[in-house]
Amino acid sequence: MGCKDCGSTNRKLNHPGPRCATCWRNERLRRKDVARDRHYRKTYGISLDDYNALKAFQGGTCPLCQRATGATKNLALDHDHATGKPRGILCGPDNQMIGQARDSIEFFQRAIDYLTNTPYDRWKDSQRGNES
Repeated sequence: MGCKDCGSTNRKLNHPGPRCATCWRNERLRRKDVARDRHYRKTYGISLDDYNALKAFQGGTCPLCQRATGATKNLALDHDHATGKPRGILCGPDNQMIGQARDSIEFFQRAIDYLTNTPYDRWKDSQRGNES
């Protein structure tokens, strides 16, 4: 008996069912995409095609770190927690960072101040004034 999708009789089965390993892998990916599409439509009002178009519009990477591509793990659909409206597609760590900051612009302004004028540098400068 051959694979129900491709008809191949050279099947490597490490799962029950009528599909060869390659067709079963493709079916699992198809089912995941159907579930993601359903979730995005229900939760955010966009389709998986919209998600993919937005990701392409962003250049295929997370716009914050500009490294993550979603090759091994799908990028997260970031949204405004007050309105539920999608904002963009981010890698997991960057999406969590924005969530931990509770979408606060002031938080990120403080983070910029922290990185550009560190407490250590300010403390060292204050120590120099006390040496006189």
